[in-house]
Amino acid sequence: MTRLSVEMLAADAPEPITSAGHAQLGIAVLAGIAVIVLLITKFKLHAFLSLTIGSLALGAIAGAPLDKVLLSFSTGLGTTVAGVGVLIALGAILGKMLADSGGADQIVDTILAKAGGRSMPWAMVLIASVIGLPLFFEVGIVLLIPVVLMVAKRGNYSLMRIGIPALAGLSVMHGLVPPHPGPLVAIDAVGADLGVTLALGVLVAIPTVIIAGPVFSKYAARWVDVPAPERMIPQRASEDLEKRPGFGATLFTVLLPVILMLAKALVDIVVDDPENPVQRVFDVIGAPMIALLASVLVGIFTLLRPAGFSKERMSPLVEKSLAPIAGILLIVGAGGGFKQTLIDTGVGRMVLDISKDWSIPALLLAWLIAVAIRLATGSATVATVSAAGLVAPLAADMSTTHAALLVLAIGAGSLFFSHVNDAGFWMVKEYFGLSVGQNIKTWSVMETIISVVAGGIVLLLSLVI
Repeated sequence: MTRLSVEMLAADAPEPITSAGHAQLGIAVLAGIAVIVLLITKFKLHAFLSLTIGSLALGAIAGAPLDKVLLSFSTGLGTTVAGVGVLIALGAILGKMLADSGGADQIVDTILAKAGGRSMPWAMVLIASVIGLPLFFEVGIVLLIPVVLMVAKRGNYSLMRIGIPALAGLSVMHGLVPPHPGPLVAIDAVGADLGVTLALGVLVAIPTVIIAGPVFSKYAARWVDVPAPERMIPQRASEDLEKRPGFGATLFTVLLPVILMLAKALVDIVVDDPENPVQRVFDVIGAPMIALLASVLVGIFTLLRPAGFSKERMSPLVEKSLAPIAGILLIVGAGGGFKQTLIDTGVGRMVLDISKDWSIPALLLAWLIAVAIRLATGSATVATVSAAGLVAPLAADMSTTHAALLVLAIGAGSLFFSHVNDAGFWMVKEYFGLSVGQNIKTWSVMETIISVVAGGIVLLLSLVI
């Protein structure tokens, strides 16, 4: 961004709800983030409550009237949930359908039947990337780790050689590829194009997952050589089903939202006429909500019916899929409230004013901010929504592709070095039966590789597109 464009953005920005100077605002931001970190890590308070209290602390220290702080927070919460809440719910339903119908097992078994030996780590990356596309990270771990353990034991493979590629596939999808909540929130905050972000996210994800998965797993297996823990190997979830959906139908259902959203992006580029009937049709069917809704409806016939689900079993399945996402929705919504509080107190304008004389690229700044919040809070989602709120003003003068790259830079930074304040850290440790030190040498290093490699690719792409 040029200095002139930054100054124009600052001039056009809405008046903040406080007259605090940069120093006071800077202290307020640090204090607000510190409150969130302290409440999450020290007092083990839920992230929703921590973000809410942190937003109030930010506004109070910035000298803003409390009623306006409350309005900013509630507005941001409502806007964020309205923007991504339905998408998160539809994604949860699709993930539940995939798991309960046996479709996930069908994909796993089909790929594993054709893989073996040196190709097995690559098969695990493919499985995790495909299955993880519509699933939340924690759900993906619960679904895939038992498969990893069974493959490692049945084939006498090193657990890390099989497990790291699967974890890399899940993590990369979670941080870089919509319709996951983090990227969706960042897209909404930055005002990026979802189709372009999805296409570039896949482009960045492929080399990233190869390096952090199959390549790094060779070294991880040497550093930590442990067998699959017997106590963690469960029975297959779908053994009670009479039959399972076919591989092709399951794969089509999982990839349908991606196909529709990429088709919309392609038509927008080729046609480039908002009034054109073809583009208008694809703008509708490629909208995230319609794309995910279509996949859920198709899944009734391609996943549930072949598995023998009656009409009476479908409604309880949807209810069970929605219950676990209540916490995620609240965290994402509170993150949106925190973001709006940052904007309304003038922090966005402060970032513009301070960064206009810096030589640091906006994408690198976004990555560094996300890294700092990730290290402090342990939550990739909190890091994403907070960083997106801080750097969103920088996207106003960016091209469509660079705005999408800004989202990916934030997503890459949000994955940096998972450690003891991250729930995912403990899930992986317990499932794999590792010590804290072993988990840091494998899982934590893998997350750092993903963050650095993806961030580097994003910066390189910004120079050529």
